[in-house]
Amino acid sequence: MTSAEQQRLNDADRTGVPWRRWGPYLSERQWGSVREDYSPGGDAWNYLTHDQARSRAYRWGEDGIAGISDDRQLLCLALAMWNGHDPILKERFFGVTNSEGNHGEDVKEYYFYLDGTPTHSYQKMVYKYPQREFPYDDLVSTNRSRGRDQFEYELLDTGVFDEERYFDVEVEHAKAGPDDILVRITVHNRGPSPASLRLLPTLWFRNTWSGTPESRPGLFQMPGITGAAVAEARHPELGRRWLLVQGEHQLLFTDNESNDERFGGGPNASPFVKDAIDRYVVHGEKEAVNPALTGTKLAADITLDIPAGERVVVRLRLTDEPVPAEAVRERLGPIFEETMEQRRREADEFYDERLAAGLSAEERRMVRQAMAGMLWSKQYFGYDVEAWLAGHGRDPLDAGNIRNGEWYHLIADDVISMPDAWEYPWFAAWDLAFHTVAFSLIDLTFAKRQLDLLLSRRYLHPNGQIPAYEWNFGDVNPPVHAWATYLVYELDKARHGHGDRDWLATAFHKLAKNFTWWVNRKDMDGRNVFQGGFLGLDNIGVFDRSAPLPTGGHLDQADGTAWMALYCQNMLQIALELAQDDDPSDHPATTLDRTKVLPTYVEQAQTYVEHFAWIAAAVDHPGRASMWDEDDGFFYDLLRLPDGGAVRLKVRSMVGLLPLAAATVFDARVSSRYPEIIDEANRFLAAHPSVRAALPEGRFEGRPGIHLLALFDETRLRRILSRLLDEDEFLSPYGIRSLSKFHDAHPFEFDVGDARFRVAYTPAESDSGMFGGNSNWRGPIWFPVNALMIRALLNLYAGYGDDFTVECPTGSGVHMTLFEVAREISNRLTRIFLPGADGRRPCYGGQDVFAREHWRDLITFSEYFHGDNGAGLGAAHQTGWTGLAAVFPVLFARVSGPDLLEHGLSGIFEAMREEES
Repeated sequence: MTSAEQQRLNDADRTGVPWRRWGPYLSERQWGSVREDYSPGGDAWNYLTHDQARSRAYRWGEDGIAGISDDRQLLCLALAMWNGHDPILKERFFGVTNSEGNHGEDVKEYYFYLDGTPTHSYQKMVYKYPQREFPYDDLVSTNRSRGRDQFEYELLDTGVFDEERYFDVEVEHAKAGPDDILVRITVHNRGPSPASLRLLPTLWFRNTWSGTPESRPGLFQMPGITGAAVAEARHPELGRRWLLVQGEHQLLFTDNESNDERFGGGPNASPFVKDAIDRYVVHGEKEAVNPALTGTKLAADITLDIPAGERVVVRLRLTDEPVPAEAVRERLGPIFEETMEQRRREADEFYDERLAAGLSAEERRMVRQAMAGMLWSKQYFGYDVEAWLAGHGRDPLDAGNIRNGEWYHLIADDVISMPDAWEYPWFAAWDLAFHTVAFSLIDLTFAKRQLDLLLSRRYLHPNGQIPAYEWNFGDVNPPVHAWATYLVYELDKARHGHGDRDWLATAFHKLAKNFTWWVNRKDMDGRNVFQGGFLGLDNIGVFDRSAPLPTGGHLDQADGTAWMALYCQNMLQIALELAQDDDPSDHPATTLDRTKVLPTYVEQAQTYVEHFAWIAAAVDHPGRASMWDEDDGFFYDLLRLPDGGAVRLKVRSMVGLLPLAAATVFDARVSSRYPEIIDEANRFLAAHPSVRAALPEGRFEGRPGIHLLALFDETRLRRILSRLLDEDEFLSPYGIRSLSKFHDAHPFEFDVGDARFRVAYTPAESDSGMFGGNSNWRGPIWFPVNALMIRALLNLYAGYGDDFTVECPTGSGVHMTLFEVAREISNRLTRIFLPGADGRRPCYGGQDVFAREHWRDLITFSEYFHGDNGAGLGAAHQTGWTGLAAVFPVLFARVSGPDLLEHGLSGIFEAMREEES
């Protein structure tokens, strides 16, 4: 039986019912972003600060607390509140900037995403708001004074939560219809004494009318209604909406216009400005709001007096249906509660349908909250680069030296899955690929559309480059888009019984353009060895890999080359899948002679086979310095010096493990269906003896009938795995570390003149300022690369079978198949979020508060995790690629090793489909 939420998805995808129109698309931080930066020098953090954000109208987006908006962010609804002590209204989450934080920018608030469905028919989050004055100045000054060798100073450290003196502000949204949204706000006083809260639910229009006043929208009070406050919203595109607020509360009106006078910018364009509600509530300026009860921003002023340990419920409704005055109270009464509870039950039913039956209660809680975080982090992202350049007075065709000046074609106006709604409120190319894999558990259509987005003509550069991220679209992220595309396609095919070939073919042709960009731009001397720069791994190298090297010369990158080898394998997988439609044997009337003419996609497949062979040969070219170190049994970056010399940079890191990720299995069906591929590969090798000489026998052989493409043979694989699975090197109790613990006692050092460069095992926050210092790849555990390690192990298991076993952990005497090793790593990753024997979750690093009643079941999915104890680090609320935590337990609860060996890798997807049904 189809669940109600699945039916909503079907209606949205098949018949266009706009169930996705409204969602949590309101950012948690718009200030300090590149889009809002119009400074001459590109100093985004200081051009528009948190202090200025309440007074200056944004140009490209909006932000708020527990907010929702339509999918173009024209109309926004979020919370503001005041505890009676703060110097400003709490309208947006606070955090320190890159220059203020001792480990980079970081939000200094506690909020948790608890639930959500793909159509946002039900969602829930909670914000913990202190009852004492919020310590803004203390957080900034203390963090700024601390060095990189010290812990970050967090809100809990200030003592503001002592004696449990805080409010839990729970926010739930439910949809009675696509444009009829119920909002239930439950405020708990967790403290020992009665406490008051001014709650100010706020409705406003994004300022899109500057320079075009004829399109200006408006908000208006509806008079003569008892038991509720009602406002009408009118917008030239959205039409009419009504906000219903339970109780006879005052509505405060102003305009979403900048208060230029506050910053000495001359007279204001409007007498009623963006910060008027803050001035009215906090500072008692009664004249700040519009007495005419109209404007483009309003807040309902609700005073709550809450006894100790008690709670108060506030109800709102944003609807496109006109509500007669006599029916307003009814729409906020029992019908409201019935609908809210029905949507909550439907969310339970949806996840019961999607999650594996074998999960424990705690695993289900973890998966559910991981997906809630993914859903709440879908944000509207608007950025027309040409218009932005014009705002800087630059000619887009000759922009000069300005950030993103070469990306004048890019026009973003979309809902996108963000890496983190506060710290990284903009898309990142490789993050987004991993997000789509997690989203595939619950919303394949959204996953496919996200993959489409960065390949669309509005985003993809005419030269074929995929934009990296807002701070520098021209930077380079790892090319994982093809991997995610093929995986999402297979999941889609398994769920529905057939693949979306049109979608796959469209993606393939655009990916081919991007692949060509890599070959032309990142293979410096045409040797099939690649130099991608930092490749998303920030400070992992001894040098900044995106900057000119202090030695001169360039790097042959083990990870860059591995990414391209994997790219070849993924494109080969897609080509072979599409070739099934192009095969003349499927069309008896064809006159094509298979011995002379290859089908289109078979020809493409052969191209990627040959690309891979050239790369594999270059990795281990006889007579040349190689990235493989025979003494260490590991891959390293190779420093090419200006005099022609070469030095291996012997840092045991994820850089050297990523060649393991470039392992893909093709079963006997490839040989039988397309024997010409094998024949052509043999002819290619015969024609290029240098390539054959560089590829040891057995490099591409696994079990009988299995073709294994990899950058290593079995002997080298065992040597790599002995380090990967060594608990004194890469294998942490909580997953695979990004840097070997070997470097704790043996730091890598490299001298250039009088300068010494050093890499040491640093399991927590970064001690380096490289790439801003807010992320660390010198020891912590990162979920995206762990996912690729698990994928590689499953492919290698499919290739070698049960006869291939290794010690896991190394030296333990316990031997496992590679399937069991993959499952073991998955279990260790999942352990980060589950209560241990002491009831504590490792992700919280032993902090006592998270063992308390109202904290212990609230989980965040951080950017990365401590290499030894699993504590969450980096962006505290980032669920982006860490949302993969939801995938691993579901996968291994549904799929066994025998399934995989019997049916091949496709057996994973078939088994998942059978388990769901």
